[in-house]
Amino acid sequence: MCGLTGILDPRGRAPLAESLRAMTDRLAHRGPDGDGLWHDAAAGVALGHRRLSIIDLSPAGAQPMASACGRYTIVYNGEVYNAEDLRRDLAAAGAAPDYRGHSDTEVMLAAFTCWGVRATVEKLIGMFAFALWDREERCLVLARDRLGIKPLYWGDAGGLFLFASELKSFHAHPAFRPEVDPAALAAYMRYNYVPAPASIYKDVFKLEPGCLLFKRADQPARVERYWDLRRIAHDGQSAPRGLSDQDAVDEADALIGDAVKRRMVADVPLGAFLSGGIDSSTVAALMQAHSDVPVKTFSIGFDADGYDEAPHAAAVARHLGTDHTELYVDPGQALDVIPRLPDFYDEPFADSSQIPTYLVSALTRQHVTVALSGDGGDEVFAGYTRYAWGDLLRRRTGRIPRPLRAGTARMLHCLSEDSWDRLLKNLPVARRLSHPGQKVHKLADVLAQPDDMALFRRLITAWRDPAAVVPGAVETPTIAWDDSVREDVPKFMERMQLLDSLMYLPDDILTKVDRASMAVSLEARVPLLDHRVVEFAWSLPRHMRVRDGQGKWILRRVLDRYVPRQLTERPKMGFGIPVDRWIKGPLRDWAEDLLSPAALAEGGLLDPAPIRHAWGEHLAGTRNRTTELWSVLMFQAWRRRWGGA
Repeated sequence: MCGLTGILDPRGRAPLAESLRAMTDRLAHRGPDGDGLWHDAAAGVALGHRRLSIIDLSPAGAQPMASACGRYTIVYNGEVYNAEDLRRDLAAAGAAPDYRGHSDTEVMLAAFTCWGVRATVEKLIGMFAFALWDREERCLVLARDRLGIKPLYWGDAGGLFLFASELKSFHAHPAFRPEVDPAALAAYMRYNYVPAPASIYKDVFKLEPGCLLFKRADQPARVERYWDLRRIAHDGQSAPRGLSDQDAVDEADALIGDAVKRRMVADVPLGAFLSGGIDSSTVAALMQAHSDVPVKTFSIGFDADGYDEAPHAAAVARHLGTDHTELYVDPGQALDVIPRLPDFYDEPFADSSQIPTYLVSALTRQHVTVALSGDGGDEVFAGYTRYAWGDLLRRRTGRIPRPLRAGTARMLHCLSEDSWDRLLKNLPVARRLSHPGQKVHKLADVLAQPDDMALFRRLITAWRDPAAVVPGAVETPTIAWDDSVREDVPKFMERMQLLDSLMYLPDDILTKVDRASMAVSLEARVPLLDHRVVEFAWSLPRHMRVRDGQGKWILRRVLDRYVPRQLTERPKMGFGIPVDRWIKGPLRDWAEDLLSPAALAEGGLLDPAPIRHAWGEHLAGTRNRTTELWSVLMFQAWRRRWGGA
């Protein structure tokens, strides 16, 4: 894992070396093992790299790296797990160069020379973001992996084309003038993240997953998609495979096992995050199955009801025989992280599980340099409760007149969230929810929605009316508003799953994991997001993902082969912390400072009135407004750190 940055000056007049050095230094946390700079003044291009050495620790793996033929120069972040397969294919084609080392970077460059850029990218198995200068075509190529595991930003700054793994690199260039985009801010207030391709700044963008970008000095940037999840979902669900249960589980076991095994290759110590849930337990189990020594696993715990997964992780670790390390975190340790969050997430980001994700990354980095995680399992195998519950709700209420649905919603709101928690605690384990009262109130909110797309948007919305919080803003449109998705995936449950995979997965889950792990120079690998696993999952009929109201059916059956069901079958908890209590308790002064009328009015971007009203409701205990308030708190903290108002 590394960090990359660079500059393309279409006019060829800007001094490159000094700015490139400053931009590269801002990414030192992503690559503490070394740096590299390269520029071609005549072409007006400069590439910078920070290295976290994982494969080929020698100087032969350093970047920027040039191809043997001299045509290509690359800076690259990530890992390609089929590099040895490609090396053999190149040899068979008579195109293998005289390799200087055994890094995957060198193999990629040889592949570009042999097959071209797009054809090579389509062959890669892995996570990656790279910038490639093609000297022959005088063209800069940016690329991002299929699922968006690795980040890449690009944009204009005073006529210069800048790009980097993180936005903090842009701030180091003197031509960059950050200006918050109100439309992106409004979208952030809805989703708790800024959805791609937008960034929080005007004229700066995220390269979307599965895309290539081509930039020549005299032409606008051109983006080309090389892998299309919408097409994969459409094709898979239009004609799902007719596998038996046994054959499907066998294939899933073998495929996920291969994805895990490929991600266990490293020249540095390696381990895994383990929460004791389905996803991380499956990854840890398959790692242990492929290892002759105990795999190192890591978890953290909290002394708070409903938030402590450490005992479950320890039970799974004992069964598997892993070398397990756990750390119980007191509230003070977690609270200490919060002021540092804007440094890690240099774009507003309001998923509060960013805090435990950072803490478990910091613990893990004390012992290993690479960690496998179970992220992506919910999106790939339909694990979120809203898939089954939302689909059931829509099917059962869709024919009921809207006024009657609205009346039902009002009745559901008559009971407080705490009352619903007490009422639903005796549900069967398979149907039990974490924080059921909060979910019942959210479902009540969506009962009166006019159609299923509106229902989905309500399920994923923080602020119901972002324009009321960001006055005058026209919210950046996203695929969640695109009715053409109905044509790709007509069934509502699968459409929710697809939309989450296109938005929430790359812009929330993977952003969270990348920034938290990279903040401590830890490489996180996600085998459940091997694109072969994703394509396989979308080829399955619904009943192999959701059965009897429970998601991840096939993943659970794979795990049954390695871990007794009673160790992992429990209500889904997520990876959370009691933020709702903290902002009324130990974080209250911090929150009150950021939510004061004067602080909210600063810069003229926010309307203090609805935010202060939500804060008052939360403090009074009449309504839990944590989700909305955390989005504002994270924006306010970010703005104080980075400016741009």
